[in-house]
Order: sequence, then C-alpha cells, then structure tokens
Amino acid sequence: MSKQTFLQGTLILIAAGMITRFLGFINRLVVARLMGEEGVGLYMMALPTLFLIMTLTQLGLPVAISKRIAEAEARNDRAKIKQILIVSLIVTGISSLFFTGLMMIGAPFIAQHLLTDERTLYPLLAISPIVPIVAISSILRGYFQGRQNMKPQSYSLVIEQIVRISCVALFVNLFLPYGIEFAAAGAMFSVILGEFVSLLYMIYQFKRKKTIKIRYRFFSYLKTSKETLKELFSIALPSTGSRMIGSISHFLEPIVVAQCLAIAGISTTLATKQYGELTGYVLPLLFLPTFITQSLSIALVPSISEADAMANHKLIHYRIHQAIRISFASGAIATIILTLFSNEILSLMYGTANASRFLVLMAPFFLLLYIQSPLQAALQALDLAKPAMWNSLIGNVFKFVILIVLASNENFGIMGVAIAMSIGVILVTLLHLASLNKILSFSIPFIDIGKMILLLLLTWGSGNLIRNIFIQGEANVFLLSFIFILLSFMYLLFLFALRFITREELKQIPFIQKWV
Repeated sequence: MSKQTFLQGTLILIAAGMITRFLGFINRLVVARLMGEEGVGLYMMALPTLFLIMTLTQLGLPVAISKRIAEAEARNDRAKIKQILIVSLIVTGISSLFFTGLMMIGAPFIAQHLLTDERTLYPLLAISPIVPIVAISSILRGYFQGRQNMKPQSYSLVIEQIVRISCVALFVNLFLPYGIEFAAAGAMFSVILGEFVSLLYMIYQFKRKKTIKIRYRFFSYLKTSKETLKELFSIALPSTGSRMIGSISHFLEPIVVAQCLAIAGISTTLATKQYGELTGYVLPLLFLPTFITQSLSIALVPSISEADAMANHKLIHYRIHQAIRISFASGAIATIILTLFSNEILSLMYGTANASRFLVLMAPFFLLLYIQSPLQAALQALDLAKPAMWNSLIGNVFKFVILIVLASNENFGIMGVAIAMSIGVILVTLLHLASLNKILSFSIPFIDIGKMILLLLLTWGSGNLIRNIFIQGEANVFLLSFIFILLSFMYLLFLFALRFITREELKQIPFIQKWV
C-alpha cells in the first residue's frame, strides 16, 4: 500500500479539498439556477437533520479507527487491524440501520412540526438511504488514514462531487414537473449517487491491494474484540461529544441571538438582517482557510499515533509544532487580506460592505481558529479526546454567557455576538494548548511567537503599501486579483526568509524535489 509522509499526505488532502470546494460551488450554482430560492430552501432545511443523523451514526469512529490502525501498523499487528475493521463494521452497521429507520419514521414529524414545512418530507425521505453508505465510507476512510495513504480518500471526494454535479441537473429536471419538493428530493438523490460511487471506488481500492481478509474467521475475531471495542470508544465517544456540542451550539445560537437582540430593543427585521450579515457573509470568509487546517488534522492523527505507539516523543513535539506553523502560515495571509480589503471583498461578493466592521473585528482573533483543529487532532491522537471535548464545552458555555450579556445590551447588540464568537474561539484554542502543555509539556517556543508577529507585521505593512498605491477609487475584481497575487508572492518570500517553510519540507513535495 502506498504510504505518504505527513506533509505529502497533507498536500494531497489540500489539493482534493480545493477541487471539491470548487466543484461544490458549481453544484450550488446549478441547484440554485434549476430550483430557485424556494427549492434551495427546502434542500437546505433538510441537510441539518441529515448531518445530525450522520454524526450519531458514525459515533466518532473515523478518528478512532485512524488512530488505532496507525498504532497497530507501527507494531505490524495485522490481527489488530482486522479486529478494528470488524468491530467498526458491526457497530456502524447496527447504528446506521437504527438511525436510517428512525429518520424515515420520524421524517413526517420533523417536516411538519420542527421544520414547519410539510414539503421537506420528500427531501428527508430521499436522503435517508445515504446513512449506511456514509457509515461504511467513514470506516474505509479511517482505515486508509490510519495506514497514512490519503490518496483513496482524496480521489473518492473528487469522484463524489463529479457524480453529484453530473446527476443533479438530470434528477431535478426529471422531478420538477411534479413539484418543487420533488425537485429537492431529486437533488438529494444525486447526493446519494455521488456517495455510492465514491464508496464503490474505496471498496475497489481496499480489495485491490488488500492484505487482510475480512470474512476469514470473522466471528472468532469478533468474539475476542471486547478490548478493541473499548479502545475505539475511548476516542470515538468524546469525539462525538465534541461534534454534538458544536451541533447543539449552532442550533441554539440563532434562537439565543434573536431573544437577546429583542431585549436590546432591536426589531426582528433588523436583527435577522444583522445576523444574516454576520453568519452568511462574514463567517464563510473567515472559515475559508480551514480546509487546509482540516487536511493537516486528518494527516496529523495517524502520524502522531504512530509516533506515540513507538514512544517517539521528540517526533510528536515536532509534528504538533509543524502543524501549528503551517496552519498559522495558511491563516495569516487570509487574515491580513480580509482585514485590509474587507470593504472591497464584501462589496464585490455581496454588493454591500455593511458587514466589514464584523470582519475587521473578528479576523485577527480567528487566527487562533486555524491552529485549533490541528491541536484537537493532536489531543485525539494522544488518547486525550475527553479533555478536547471538555475544552469545547467550556468554550461554548463561555461564548453563550458573553453573548447573552453583551447582545442584550443596546450599546453592543449584534457586535456583542461577534465578540462572543471571537472569545469562544480564543478560549477553546488556549485550553487545547494548556491540555497539551499539561500532559506533554508542549508549548510554542518564544522565538516562533516572535516570527509569527514579525510575519504579520511585514505582511500588513506590504499589504497597506500596495493598497495605497493601487486602490484610489472603486476596485474591480481584476485589480483585486492582481493585488492578492502580488501580496501572496511577497508573503511567500517572507515565509522562506523566516523559515516557516524549511528546505527539508520542500524536499517532500514531488515536483519541487529536483529544484532544492
């Protein structure tokens, strides 16, 4: 099986993430053009229910599988790998059947009483069969990640998006004559097909170079898998808890914000508009670099797990340090651009720059969000998923307390929501760092903190100079693109000068190896 280094695996996942984000954007455009706002509304209303069911079905197993298989791989323990796969298949098989049935039975109640639109029944029923498909896919992804082979997962994600885009127009047009709700169900069916073809590809890759025969002595392995089940759930359940905390927080947030802004004397219409600007315009921009940090996190779990199994503490420190350095580097340029050019970016994208005050306030604090995901991955890889879950809970509780206090005050209003979100990000990241420091004596060296500050100052100064030279009036998309390319080139020079990217790391990139 083709195994990549940590950095090679990360780059493969980043490339796949960029392609799938672009294809996903095209898919959203196609769906919007074919179904209109009402159809997209039905489609989007059904998705949160699906995401919740998928979270419950997977039970956090992908991360747990990745870690435990990486440990077994380090010891060359094939029997353990087989046990992990068998236990995971049984657990996700039972949970997927249960939650698929629950979703289908509960769909009428969810559509009528929770989503308050009976037409969402059809998209909910149409998407139900995807649950067992995603469950099996998650096991195979965890398996490949654990063996540090990121190619099957990356290729499968691209295949899934290509199939979805290819089928969505066909099924939407096929069902649209029967009503907009059936068109939304058709769009959901294209999602199922994409996931199914993606799963078939991963099964093919698994069987092509398979060294483990799942069916051979299946039940004898299952009978001796009690300890393996405990090991998986020691990571899986806290990981699910962290995701559930995030899901519940996202569910409660708009309700709490609406109530607090009403107390502050802000009208419902204005409150909805302001919250839409914050969550619909600003947050997507702030979360844009996270596909890089998520790729790092996926590759980090098996890499640290393998080093932990071999008791190589020096490599563990190096990997965490490397992930923080790369995550910060990927987020710093986005932070500077979003802060300096907030008005221009928002005006070009949404036709209004009203939300620029939120973007300027939040962007510097969200730098810590970009290193948060790798820190959480490191905790999970070190069997510290439970502290990571508690850190997330504490951060979200503090966020809501601050949100209630500030947003209900007329002097803060919606700006209080932005402040609370920023403080939540800061607190969770610092708690993750504190957990790693307590267990592993890990800390970011002062010299690196100095380099981070210097990188920000150099990039800010260069960006401000470029802005003053080129932007005299209203900026267009071509001028902004030129400015961003120029600033990115200068940023790369700063990265090399400050050794954020080392010569050894460049040697791991195939198409650059011969030049360094």
